[in-house]
Amino acid sequence: MSKVKYYYDPDTLSYRKIEPKKSKRYRNVLLFVLGSALFGLLGLIILLNTRWVNTPKELSLEREVRNYELQFDILSKKMQQMEQVLANIEDRDNNIYRLYFEANPIPEEQRRAGFGGINRYKSLEGFNNSEIIIDATKRLDIIQKQMVIQSKSLDEIAKLAEEKEKLLAAIPAIQPINNEDLTRMASGYGWRSDPFTKARKMHWGMDFTAPRGTPIYASGDGKITRADNKSSGYGKHIRIDHGYGYISLYGHLSKYNVTVGQKVKRGDLIGFVGSTGRSEAPHLHYEIFKDGERINPINFYYGSLTAEEFENMLKHANQENQSLD
Repeated sequence: MSKVKYYYDPDTLSYRKIEPKKSKRYRNVLLFVLGSALFGLLGLIILLNTRWVNTPKELSLEREVRNYELQFDILSKKMQQMEQVLANIEDRDNNIYRLYFEANPIPEEQRRAGFGGINRYKSLEGFNNSEIIIDATKRLDIIQKQMVIQSKSLDEIAKLAEEKEKLLAAIPAIQPINNEDLTRMASGYGWRSDPFTKARKMHWGMDFTAPRGTPIYASGDGKITRADNKSSGYGKHIRIDHGYGYISLYGHLSKYNVTVGQKVKRGDLIGFVGSTGRSEAPHLHYEIFKDGERINPINFYYGSLTAEEFENMLKHANQENQSLD
């Protein structure tokens, strides 16, 4: 309650109450209101700038930051899983796939090589979490590079697998006459007695005795390069170029079932047993060439003989008897 003020009136020789002017009263009220408002605003500003009170915008930003942190944790775990899967694929690539197909392993330094030269992450610097962002970006870039290298490696492996499949199909790997059609395996590869001169002579192939007209089959995929009787001693004969340096020869045929230039698959019927050329009796003379050199056909029957049949053939092939051509 405000104090009442008085003044001495000499005319009446008494004290009179001082009545304040209305304008002054209004001014005082206004100053009080303005002062209160000013102090209230100042207090609010101070309060809003303390850590205990956040504005709705700040609360929204905090939620966004927490959400980003959660997303980053999820991304980091996914990258870790990708790195583990890639490491497993790379290990199998080097130690199984490339080893099987006789390809050189990819060096670890090539797979893990970084990115030299200019600072490609300069635009990510200067932020509160720049270090984390740059580290994550680097990891993603390295993973991407590893995936590119691994993808190229698998492309190479696929090509090698395709080539190996073609090679396995091309190698002459079956007996050219069925076992049930054979009379006997007459003579093998090596030194034998010549049927005409009786002199000891190198026999460059294997002789399969069979009745005239017995079917003869291609021992591997390839292309017919010769089907004629213009090679001395072989009579009517066929040559198949299998690629990869392999050629098979079938001699003393009675007739052909193929023509020059024709492509054949392993097991295709190509001709029939006869006794043309320098031959003592109906049989098939069979040779294999590798890079222009004659090699022993005994090592190329794994595709059609059992272990027991192969052992029996091996015993007969090693006997130094008389050949039929």
